[in-house]
Amino acid sequence: MILSQHRVENYRNIQQAEFCPGPGLTVICGRNGQGKTNLLESVWLLSGAKSFRGSKDQQLVRREQPYAVISSSAQRDDGRTEEYRIVIGGSGSEAAGVHPGRFGQLDGVDFGRATNLAGHFYAVVFAPSHLSLVKGSPDGRRRFVDAALMQLYPGYIPVYRRYIRALAQKNALLRDAGRFEGAEQLLDSFDLALAEAGGEMIRRRREYLEGLFAIAEETYAGLSSGSEACSFSYRPCAENAEELLAKIRAARPSELRAGCCTVGPHREDIQIRIGGEDARAFGSQGQQRSAALCLKLAEARQIAKITGSEPVMLLDDVLSELDGARRDFLLGKIEGRQVLLTSCDAASFHNTAGGIWEMEAGHLRQVQ
Repeated sequence: MILSQHRVENYRNIQQAEFCPGPGLTVICGRNGQGKTNLLESVWLLSGAKSFRGSKDQQLVRREQPYAVISSSAQRDDGRTEEYRIVIGGSGSEAAGVHPGRFGQLDGVDFGRATNLAGHFYAVVFAPSHLSLVKGSPDGRRRFVDAALMQLYPGYIPVYRRYIRALAQKNALLRDAGRFEGAEQLLDSFDLALAEAGGEMIRRRREYLEGLFAIAEETYAGLSSGSEACSFSYRPCAENAEELLAKIRAARPSELRAGCCTVGPHREDIQIRIGGEDARAFGSQGQQRSAALCLKLAEARQIAKITGSEPVMLLDDVLSELDGARRDFLLGKIEGRQVLLTSCDAASFHNTAGGIWEMEAGHLRQVQ
């Protein structure tokens, strides 16, 4: 997949910007705080996913503007061109005739919520925050897995939403269960909803991660020249919906005491071991970064393997976080793909065959 044209209006600090990235490497340079990451983030939204910075839709609209617009053209591997349009309504958007939130179109056809664009535009983003995939909290690793599944399998989105909705409702009830008559019956209904949706989440996670981990372990072996082994494992909270329901029911007394749901996919984690030791606790900073890098590279290969389409690689100022060997390894692995890369220093890219663009105070111009 190749992003051939991209235009944004009133997006964060960008009043208007447009560029046509080439099929290989495109560098977006500039000082910190000029809007480089904002531009990359706007490309990521074409995948139907949320902001990789955790921002809410209304925060994506330029100050004192009612809405933002993203318009893009992308060429699929079969030669077809698709036209994307996303409108993001911010504060006061209704007065301008735009609904609050994020809505998408594909080839002029309304798709409703922009999340419905999932499964059409494929991208992998690697930002400095992703370097904490190894040493960070389990919540970050779960988000990494769920974001990949939402992009690959649009049917995962409603399943995930059902689970999160039932989880929120059950947690609210558990906090005040003693005050409600019939709380037990309500908890039973929430448990059934959690088990049904949770069982499907576990199935999808297991299938996806089995292939991802095999690629990530092979990639790590190449990065370390075989000097050390890195293993990734996923241990689901249950094997299927029936077992999950039994475990949730068995946890009822402890959940009533805790005031929250303690069993389910929302508590799962990925275990990462380097040289047989827990990478989070005992891995060096370099080893942790290597493991995170291998997970992101494996994500790109999984997308290509499952969909038959190479994803657009979005690298947000990560090269400065990597040493020379890891930088060379990353650049070698992404060769042959379309890459949009941000950097504070364009000097090291002057010999690249790709285009170089400069972002300053939200204004974008091509310098090579």
